[in-house]
Amino acid sequence: MSGLRKTTLTELHEQLGAKLVDFAGWSMPVWYDGATEEHLAVRSSAGLFDLGHMGELFVRGPAAAAALDHALLVHASAMPVGRARYTMICDARGGIIDDLITYRLGADEFLVVANASNATAVFDELVARSAGFDAVVTDETDDWALIAIQGPESAEILQTVVSDDLSAIRYYRIDRLRLLGEDTMVARTGYTGEDGFELFVRADAAIDVWDALTSAGGERVRPCGLAARDTLRLEAGMPLYGNELTIDTTPFDVGAARLVAADAVDVPDHVGRQELLAAAERPHQQLIGLLVDGRRPARAGYSVRRDGVDLGVVTSGALSPTLGRPIAMARVGEAVAAGTALHVDVRGTPVAATVVDLPFYQRS
Repeated sequence: MSGLRKTTLTELHEQLGAKLVDFAGWSMPVWYDGATEEHLAVRSSAGLFDLGHMGELFVRGPAAAAALDHALLVHASAMPVGRARYTMICDARGGIIDDLITYRLGADEFLVVANASNATAVFDELVARSAGFDAVVTDETDDWALIAIQGPESAEILQTVVSDDLSAIRYYRIDRLRLLGEDTMVARTGYTGEDGFELFVRADAAIDVWDALTSAGGERVRPCGLAARDTLRLEAGMPLYGNELTIDTTPFDVGAARLVAADAVDVPDHVGRQELLAAAERPHQQLIGLLVDGRRPARAGYSVRRDGVDLGVVTSGALSPTLGRPIAMARVGEAVAAGTALHVDVRGTPVAATVVDLPFYQRS
């Protein structure tokens, strides 16, 4: 584990007995007591996640919005202050470099959160694409800690440590609050399918914030690792870069055509626009959900077939702790409707699977 980057919470994870693994060059907890228990805690009460490996990239300046209009699949100029948008950055061929969350912090200030594995590439692209605009791009990942509290009791727990009314922060909004005397950006966003918040705090305040949330939640909140985060996002039908999303896929291949449609109308000069508009007219893949029979998970890379003919490949699969059965997402080369019977080649054994609409789980 030597040579890996560490978040400001790494020593705390070690004290809690977490199993640490190499994730995109970072030492990160994959679980503490057990991935299934952590997953179910988020579904029933609340879980606490260290997301310090994510990239915090700031774009500031009079033309910051115009630069992002050009660089990303987002109409940043039309975003009100305090709003968040899910978006993507694509190359000139329309391939997905990364999926992102973009927050508008002020008239001339944006925060772009990138996946750990792609943060450097996204930063380099933003710098290059901002050339000619009156905007400055900075990578401030090391200055910030990112802590997520997710689950149906997350708002009640977080409310005990902030004086501001959290109900004023609606879904996909962000605001600046005081937490333990520190300026904190609080976003009502997440990657679990539950209500929850992501807290951008100064790196040297991370341990105090984590401890305060742990104390406030008591038995209702537990630390959660990457394994639980993965099964939670899979149940919620949320894509993962390197699995559902790759440089060889376009937004049309993963059910994200809406990002291109809105952007193409409003922003005529973004990078890759012509290729993306052309891709819209070509046959493309479909991202589907699968309920798999039996108990053996259908893992990424397994073939998906109909009547013995390959249709595509599983991109993510696991035993769903919430549903109690295997689920999977897959990219297939033709349209298949919900209810279609397929099978997955699980290590040489054909296992029946049924196409279902995504997500597998949606909070009530």
